[in-house]
Amino acid sequence: MKKILFLLLLVATTATAQPAWNERPRLVVGIVVDQMRWDYLSRYYDRFTDDGFRRLTDKGYSFNNCLINYIPTVTAIGHASVYTGSTPAFHGICGNDFRIDGKPVYCCQDDNVNTVGSDNKSGKRSPRNMLATTIGDQLRLHTDFKSKVIGVSYKDRAAIFPAGHSANAAYWLDTHNLRFITSTYYMDRLPEWVNRQNEQLASDKEVQKAGKDIGLTPLCGTVITDMAIAALENEKLGQGETTDMLCVSYSETDVIGHKYGTRGTLTDEAYLQLDRDLARLFQALDSKVGKGQYLLFLTADHGGAHNPEFMQENRLPAGRWNADNLIERMNNKVKEAFGCTDKTVLNANSGRIFLDHNAISCQHLNLQQVKDTLVAFLRGHEHLEFVVDFEKAATQSLPAIIRDRALMGYHYRRSGDLLYVPEPQWLDAGAWMSPTGTTHGEWNPYDAHIPMLFYGWHVPQGNSSEEVHITDIAPTVCQMLRIQQPNACVGEARAFK
Repeated sequence: MKKILFLLLLVATTATAQPAWNERPRLVVGIVVDQMRWDYLSRYYDRFTDDGFRRLTDKGYSFNNCLINYIPTVTAIGHASVYTGSTPAFHGICGNDFRIDGKPVYCCQDDNVNTVGSDNKSGKRSPRNMLATTIGDQLRLHTDFKSKVIGVSYKDRAAIFPAGHSANAAYWLDTHNLRFITSTYYMDRLPEWVNRQNEQLASDKEVQKAGKDIGLTPLCGTVITDMAIAALENEKLGQGETTDMLCVSYSETDVIGHKYGTRGTLTDEAYLQLDRDLARLFQALDSKVGKGQYLLFLTADHGGAHNPEFMQENRLPAGRWNADNLIERMNNKVKEAFGCTDKTVLNANSGRIFLDHNAISCQHLNLQQVKDTLVAFLRGHEHLEFVVDFEKAATQSLPAIIRDRALMGYHYRRSGDLLYVPEPQWLDAGAWMSPTGTTHGEWNPYDAHIPMLFYGWHVPQGNSSEEVHITDIAPTVCQMLRIQQPNACVGEARAFK
């Protein structure tokens, strides 16, 4: 009798997790928390409310060993990879800043569009630099563009890349004027409900007091949550004939982390306030869409290292390797080796070295010899563990984990020429971080181990320790929706076991 009951329970559980072919949720909600390490789920567990993060961990499904499978691990790449199920090698977003055929670009810069909602250039943005489709794009394709897809965030790139190419809208915060804006890529004027949100921001004393530094306060997450709920209500997401999608990204955790690190009062406050904001968002979803009628996932674009001085104080190996004048020293090395006069090294960004191919050609230098000289020079630098010629990464003597992640992060026209990898917990002193803060970008677990939580429609309670990747989120969602995966997807659809 017990065996029969067990089998009946197993069948019922399996049926719950496997939707019918013609069955879909009313709404898909994607949430990305910028710089959220996986271990924050346990670090703050006892201080979280029952209806925020703990609703997801206790009543949803957690993949506890989700890793980022490329380098570098930075914001723009993370957001693009979550929603495309792909990596820089295919979706082409190779950093927050990178170069396309030698020309410097900001990841979502688009000079062919204009700002909507403000009087500056903060809205000259679009997803055009991203080469692949997203979950939302595939959903819109599948429903003949009847589904609505909207992205909301503090950062432009964190709203734009998740929403995708065919999105109805993406909104981000113009910190100069403390207003939500968009670009003419999406529309010519803001909807009235967005204007009302902006009027509320203008009259909010706390927001105005925070000013352009609002990203350094937990209040930023509250503002983003208010905007997400306003989009949910005013666009009537999840209330139409087809499945809609809402993409929400929280960035204050990253801004605060860079300045104050993984430990400290303000970092704690940011996650505890975010927990309360998520509870409000979940309650709004329950009310407007219905419990069990929406499919939600939460993840991060990357993690963050502990502050090196904090580690040293506790007798743990860490430090800052000195990258001061690195570009100047590299240029001098090439001049010394080949007797040239013009600079050949353009810049270094997130462990990548970009060379000036035109200058190298004009001075009749051999590109491979220049690269070999610089690789040898960098390998003599203390605390750099690996230095590779990106183009030869597949055949060089590298541990498989470094080789594979380097290749997945490498786009021939966009990723530069050389890659350097510091020793564990040794951070680039030139990276964007304060003396008390942190940064990210490496392959190591502190940067690459992130949450991957699912909740709601046909998601059972449970967890798994199998290794999964940031690129698995998109195909998992698409399989549940019975729609095609994004067109450059390299991830695997995962089952809730």
